[in-house]
Amino acid sequence: MNLKKIISIASVVLVSLLILYGLFLVRQIFSSNTKFAENKVYVYVPTGANYGEIKKIIAPYVENMNRFEMVAAKTSYPENVKSGRFLFKKNMNSYELVKTLRINDAVKLAFNNQERLENFAGRVGSQIEPDSLKLLNTFKDSIFLKENGFTEENVLTMFIPNTYEIYWNITAEKFRDKMIKEYRNFWNKERTDKAAKQGLTPIEATILASIVHKESVKKDERPRIAGVYLNRLHQQMPLQADPTVIFAIKKKSNDFDQVIKRVFYNDLFLISPYNTYKVIGLPPGPIAMPDITALEAVLNPEKNNFIYFCASVDRFGYHEFAATLEEHNVNAKKYSDWITSQGVKR
Repeated sequence: MNLKKIISIASVVLVSLLILYGLFLVRQIFSSNTKFAENKVYVYVPTGANYGEIKKIIAPYVENMNRFEMVAAKTSYPENVKSGRFLFKKNMNSYELVKTLRINDAVKLAFNNQERLENFAGRVGSQIEPDSLKLLNTFKDSIFLKENGFTEENVLTMFIPNTYEIYWNITAEKFRDKMIKEYRNFWNKERTDKAAKQGLTPIEATILASIVHKESVKKDERPRIAGVYLNRLHQQMPLQADPTVIFAIKKKSNDFDQVIKRVFYNDLFLISPYNTYKVIGLPPGPIAMPDITALEAVLNPEKNNFIYFCASVDRFGYHEFAATLEEHNVNAKKYSDWITSQGVKR
């Protein structure tokens, strides 16, 4: 066999091998390499995780780890791992899996109606990497509180209910800093001026809004309720808000899971800065996280001459309002008789 023929045969063999290797690479890189039934799953890589730890995290979702590792090695992923939340889609190939592990997917973080700072920290901690204790300690940092004019009692007013896009692996400090920035954006000059017109600071307006929020779920009624409470504040009357008494009872017993549907006469004598039957003015902090409609109700209250109100038995969820104590006593007795007839004891 002459040299020319040998070279020709060798070339054919080499080309064939290259084609086979190319096909092998194509299979390794571009064929489906997932094994979960859902259309998509989120993979969470904690801060500081190395390549070995990441492989263990993704193993339940990857069909063939050898194929994944080959592609990862060829794209220098082991030397450039990232922490965060990553979206795996069904039937992704190895190249797509590696690629998506470089793209941190933002979390849509939503919160509202949290009763205490501890509840809020738990809510947020269930959606991002820092746990509730880390978040709570960060929120209560004495230097941060002093620099921004908050106390441990009122710092919950800093968090404006909304939906925010953040990265899952955000630090507790950066999350807090984002929230104070959102707080300042919300409390622009227009809103601050409206609060001042009512004789309130932004913190005080939020505390009052928390009471309005708890008094009524009817958004169209909240401006009227806000107007009543502002009338009482301006006349230096006690707010006499039942939701504050309920909060005081829960706080004293340290049991915020209990459900209290009725406030009794003896409850009104509870010694607490949150009992607005005993203390004139606002409590030291919010009794819940008010939503935007409650905040706007305080900033844009109905102008009225009402001083009293109680729950209506004719329009459930709404209230009956009165300008005099005599009118109010009639309404209050009607409600008391009705709730007693329903067998509500607490």
